[in-house]
Amino acid sequence: MDNADVVDILEEIAVFLELKGENPFKTRAYVNGARTIETLATPIAQLVDEERLGELKGFGDALQQKVTELVTTGRLKYYEDLRKSIPPGLIEMLDIPGLGPKKVKLLHDTLEIETLEALEEACKNDRISGIKGFGAKTQTKILEGIEFRQKYASHFRLDICIATAQPILDILREHPDVIRCSEAGSLRRRKEILHDIDFLVSSRSPNQVISFFTSLPYVTHILANGDTKASVILNGGLQADLRVVEDRSFPFALAYFTGSKEHNIIMRRRAIERGLRLNEYGLFRSKEETKDPELCLECQSEEDIFRHLDLTYIPPEIREDQGEFDAASSNQVPRLVDWIEMKGSLHNHSDWSDGRQSLDQIVEDCLELGFSYWAVTDHSKSSFQANGLKADRLEKQIKTVQAINQRLSEENTAFRLLTGSEVDILSDGKLDFDNETLSKLDVVVASIHQGFSQSKEQLTDRLIKAAENPYVHMLGHITGRLLLEREAYPIDHTAVIDACARTGTWIELNASPYRLDMDWRWWKAARDKGVKCVINCDAHHLDHASFLRLGAEHARKGWLRREDIINTLPYEELMNELSKKRQQRK
Repeated sequence: MDNADVVDILEEIAVFLELKGENPFKTRAYVNGARTIETLATPIAQLVDEERLGELKGFGDALQQKVTELVTTGRLKYYEDLRKSIPPGLIEMLDIPGLGPKKVKLLHDTLEIETLEALEEACKNDRISGIKGFGAKTQTKILEGIEFRQKYASHFRLDICIATAQPILDILREHPDVIRCSEAGSLRRRKEILHDIDFLVSSRSPNQVISFFTSLPYVTHILANGDTKASVILNGGLQADLRVVEDRSFPFALAYFTGSKEHNIIMRRRAIERGLRLNEYGLFRSKEETKDPELCLECQSEEDIFRHLDLTYIPPEIREDQGEFDAASSNQVPRLVDWIEMKGSLHNHSDWSDGRQSLDQIVEDCLELGFSYWAVTDHSKSSFQANGLKADRLEKQIKTVQAINQRLSEENTAFRLLTGSEVDILSDGKLDFDNETLSKLDVVVASIHQGFSQSKEQLTDRLIKAAENPYVHMLGHITGRLLLEREAYPIDHTAVIDACARTGTWIELNASPYRLDMDWRWWKAARDKGVKCVINCDAHHLDHASFLRLGAEHARKGWLRREDIINTLPYEELMNELSKKRQQRK
């Protein structure tokens, strides 16, 4: 287990102890232990091997023993027993917005509620509003949260699906009976929310491949098991479907099982217009439905299929019938951005606010990962729950960053930290810092963190006012959505995009897998109006640097090219754009 895994377990233990009403000092010990490990620059396994856990602040004998057991065995009996002692329904309730361990325990102690069904019934019968600390508004919010959870019960975020699919793909590719193998479906198109994941394999021995797939250790339940296809439920509840075809049919099946329904209808129509018939088995000369290989046009790859239909190759991410056919028929399909072209991220947090790493640790990690720059944009003062910075602390941070950059310069290291702030857009559209303070920063991200219940017009107006501020470089996560957790608040996307085009303000593509905001459906329109994108990690920890790849894939789905994205620029060019933007708007 790595540091992040241990942190997750310790945090869960703290939650379970709170649910059981244990001594708060005991609970806090696990929270503090998790925070300590989170900020470690050294792998926890190394400290265990060297028997140095006792050097960590707050690590007594009990915590040392548990972390050692967890790291060396991958399991912790204390954690497993603790989890089993709590009704599963109480743990499920923690997923409802506004219900933390204390409130869940209060509901259990007061009304003996142990399931989501019982909680829903109690809310509908108005039994919750009278409990101290709840009220009618909280009761309504709980019902909305339950409804939201039920609506998306069988949905999964893209990052979860990618992480689940990758090891299965790797294993399938190594199987001796597998010729070619690929992900397919909405996973290959990189939809942000998925119902299931699809795999496609070509083989001369489909039965052996199907049997191998259904017996993988990831599989918990077999839904269907045929000669050429199988459906299973994986650990975590995600459904996975496998289809096995002859290698001759692989390109056709891959194209068919990748494109959206709307995209595939257009593909088949283009084939018919050319006297052909396209399906998952091939591209046939006969107009009749057939699988006759003698009538099938030879295609070694998807590129060959598109060429026969007088189209240039259409990347999987944009096969949504959103203009790709017009582009492909006129050789205008753009070269989409590649994640390796990203030079850094311009929206990130440190331990000065709610991040988990010091500035020195961030520099060390960025150097190891090969970034050219990294902006530190900690929260402003109104985000008090995130330990937001007041102006005097921000001044100190600016000086600290400047000192670090001076040291890097003396060491002839090209990497640079950028000073910045994720400044709150307040309810009236004003910013949390005055312009004099903002003028001292390299990067300013303006974001909404409160007042989500305002009208569409009010929220839109707040974003437009922020875009009109000459010191704001970009708008952050403009709809505030948290995928599968919180719906986007309503805004007029067109009005915000037009304001950014008019003022030269950039729009963030927040690459956190919980956000992926702005939604891919709006990026092509923004690009065509000249609005630049900034793909940001919104990093709070080293692991979050990997979000850049996910963000780039979301950008590809939005038709974005390297030249549309600010942080593909080298450092010197980026700094020119940051300064030029302000000069143009004076």
